[in-house]
Amino acid sequence: MAEPHLGLLGDATSPHVRRWAGEMIARGWRVSLVTARPAPIDGVEQRVLSPVRRASDWLLRRGEAARAIAALAPDIVHAHYVTSYGFLAAVQPRRPCVLTAWGSDLLVTPRHSALLRALTRWTLRRADLVTGDAEELLAISAAMAPRVPRELLHWGVDLARFVPPPRRAAPEPFTIVSLRSWSANYRIDTIVRAVAALAATRPVTLHLLGGGEDEAALRALVAALGLGACTRFHGRVDDATMVDVMQRGHVSVSVPASDATSVSVLESMACGLPVLASDLPANRRWLDADPLQIVAGGDVAALAAALATLADDPARAGRIAAAQLDRIRREGSRALQMDHMDRLYRGLLERRR
Repeated sequence: MAEPHLGLLGDATSPHVRRWAGEMIARGWRVSLVTARPAPIDGVEQRVLSPVRRASDWLLRRGEAARAIAALAPDIVHAHYVTSYGFLAAVQPRRPCVLTAWGSDLLVTPRHSALLRALTRWTLRRADLVTGDAEELLAISAAMAPRVPRELLHWGVDLARFVPPPRRAAPEPFTIVSLRSWSANYRIDTIVRAVAALAATRPVTLHLLGGGEDEAALRALVAALGLGACTRFHGRVDDATMVDVMQRGHVSVSVPASDATSVSVLESMACGLPVLASDLPANRRWLDADPLQIVAGGDVAALAAALATLADDPARAGRIAAAQLDRIRREGSRALQMDHMDRLYRGLLERRR
């Protein structure tokens, strides 16, 4: 029997989409991709859409996306991010359609206007399956498209790659790692300001990974707060570099205003880093080893105090890290999550025959 053909829609520049493609190729799928943000992915044929510079451009890519999907002729289509690629996937009517909600596409975008709520509802109702990595995403999907099946499925972690170091770094300088994108939702400025408060009392190092549109503003803030000598701007990096940075750290911080289950949080857990995160449902689900871990997302003083507590109490930090590591090893394997997705795909194809 010919290998089944999965047509993804998503950003080729996204590590999540790239990993997803690789995982499905490893499970016997031919994988193609329709994308507005191209980048080479081994073994994946791509159809590149005209650039998208503003949200309204997605509406103008309908015909182009439909032609790309028709040319690739996949057996099933799967769009990552409901309110962009999801809309493009929902326009084509002939193939099973899976949508994966990433977070802000359901938590934030539908609140902007009645038109966006209606468009999101229409898109969800055209799907054969909606997946999300947090219960609140599935609850929104259920409210907007009650007849469409839903599955809780998170990105998972490569537990063979994301591992703790043989030995944790020396206690000084106290090293803070941020893996989130440099954009307003992720409040990297809050982390920088909290680290500045901590730096007044002890040596610190701050590693900023992720990259993004706020780079210039963040560099200016770091300079203004006198943190230039102790801050490393890494931007977007590969998995090996990410692991190297985390293995040299003492704590990982993630304080977005809105979020679903964060892969960065899960990967930090797998690398043995205690995580401090904003008070959001998905974070509370995973970070329950110590009440210290959940902080008010925009509260600089609260975050600085939590960082100081971990810096002053390595034993407590170690207990948090050990509990997190046990949890992620039990529940966070990417291989298990992708095996489940493979079964869901094949089930959809069987029902269409």
